[in-house]
Amino acid sequence: MDGAPPHGQDDAIIALESVSKVYGADDAEQRTVLRDVTLRIPARQFLAIVGPSGSGKTTLLRLINRLADPSRGTVRVDGRDVRSVDPILLRRQIGYVFQGVGLFPHMTVAENIAITPRLLGHDRQRLNARVNELIELVRLDAATYRDRFPHQLSGGERQRIGVARAIAANPHIVLMDEPFGALDPLTREGLSADYHRLHDTLGLTTVMITHDMVEAVLLADRIAVLREGRLIAQGTPPVLLHEENDPFVKALMQTPYRYAERLSALMASR
Repeated sequence: MDGAPPHGQDDAIIALESVSKVYGADDAEQRTVLRDVTLRIPARQFLAIVGPSGSGKTTLLRLINRLADPSRGTVRVDGRDVRSVDPILLRRQIGYVFQGVGLFPHMTVAENIAITPRLLGHDRQRLNARVNELIELVRLDAATYRDRFPHQLSGGERQRIGVARAIAANPHIVLMDEPFGALDPLTREGLSADYHRLHDTLGLTTVMITHDMVEAVLLADRIAVLREGRLIAQGTPPVLLHEENDPFVKALMQTPYRYAERLSALMASR
């Protein structure tokens, strides 16, 4: 198990230092979601966070863009404690893509994508050019889609527009919470591959939560495993696929192998 990240502290664009998160003010009602998590994410890395439901994955993302604050420890982005940064300004610099997308139903595709650039003061000409560029970047036709409303889009198209909106203000960090989980397999495969292309082309740092171990292994440069609020393993996919010391991590990382074995057996029986 690769317990240490491959880059040093100075290379980390996102750093969690001994972070814990506790919900509930009353001792009898307190619930600890994250426990003493230390994690450093270098620039341009694609990190997948995996683990059972309730292990603290979404809370970890929410700490990075200050939708929640740590109870203990420090979260740094670009070397600065996020608690010292205006949360609105911080979120405008970090893209966020989640399952269900959250497009505003009363706004067109163009209006949804333009929300953050408009808040940043872009003029109409620059906004229009940026919207068209982004629609094309996620492999849709700008002339066809810019004036459509979310209810006129398929699930995959809505997710693509969600990605376009997340990167509209040129963020260098993108957080993704089960972004492709509700899509059919073919759409999911195509969109995940297209996003990885964008990640590489734009030089993004991506932190993605997924329950799909095949997706994690194929997309990520590094995988972090959470269990009961603790970071129990982290490493490259090849390293974790050969994990032998931790039975839980081993069982989790063997999922792609089990799928492959069952598929091979099914094909051989025909």
